[in-house]
Amino acid sequence: MDISVIVPLYNEEESLPELTAWIERVMQANGFSYEVWLVDDGSRDGSWAVVERLSAANPSVKGLRFRCNYGKSAALNTGFEHANGDVVITMDADMQDSPDEIPALYRMIKDEGYDLVSGWKKVRHDPKSKTIPTKLFNWATRRMSGVMLHDFNCGLKAYRADVVKAIEVYGEMHRYIPVIASRAGFRRIGEKVVEHRARQYGSTKFGGWNRFINGPLDLLSISFMSRFSKKPMHFFGSLGLLIFFIGFIAACVIGAQKLWCLHHGIPAILVTDSPYFYIALVCMMIGAQFFLTGYLGELVGRNSPTRNQYNIRQTTGNAR
Repeated sequence: MDISVIVPLYNEEESLPELTAWIERVMQANGFSYEVWLVDDGSRDGSWAVVERLSAANPSVKGLRFRCNYGKSAALNTGFEHANGDVVITMDADMQDSPDEIPALYRMIKDEGYDLVSGWKKVRHDPKSKTIPTKLFNWATRRMSGVMLHDFNCGLKAYRADVVKAIEVYGEMHRYIPVIASRAGFRRIGEKVVEHRARQYGSTKFGGWNRFINGPLDLLSISFMSRFSKKPMHFFGSLGLLIFFIGFIAACVIGAQKLWCLHHGIPAILVTDSPYFYIALVCMMIGAQFFLTGYLGELVGRNSPTRNQYNIRQTTGNAR
């Protein structure tokens, strides 16, 4: 199969017939074999009835329905698990992503050798309350991740099949799929300017102000997990030893000052009367706790069923 199109949706009953018809026209015009996975993220309107009707009319349209609203990341991850195409395309269900972009995205993956191609909505039809925070978000993500994309959160993306099978998306990390893929070793990441169409039906499902808190936390989580998930002692142990060493040196200095005063007959306050003694003691305790956290993390990691799972790019000969 050439292409799997994954469409997460939540309360989008009005747009689905037009969207799937548009996708079908594009696929037939280009001679692609394809499937469309409509992943209903617990819609409360008649979206699922529309999905069932579309699937009955076109065997290439398939549906998955969640019992409740888990979020876009869960919908994408489930769609990735079910995708069978050589190239996987993701797009939003609100008709703001154009299916006419699919052939060019497909060629960038198959002919130009990209692992992932992200759409860039250079001209947006959104209010300033959405575009300005989005620009700040994209700038911060570029600086923290080193992945140079203009539009991380664009729903229109194309993936080589082995990319979506190798990554896991959860929480609200759909915004950072290019970062997750890069951390997993898929470094050929491209970008394509795509059309951003004005919404025709319903209202935006874009998250509220909590995304400004959850977004940076998710990025920090990705950075930490990609670097230290299999070696937690390298992070916690190093940090713990550093803090413990600072506290230990501070305690030694305080003790040496006390001994020097006693040796020269100079009156000195008790060691425990100095506030620096308690700061040093707290540093030593925190350092020890960080070190033990890293040690416990290593014990848990060594008993994890995924401790020796690695992404193998190619094999040759009789390798299995």
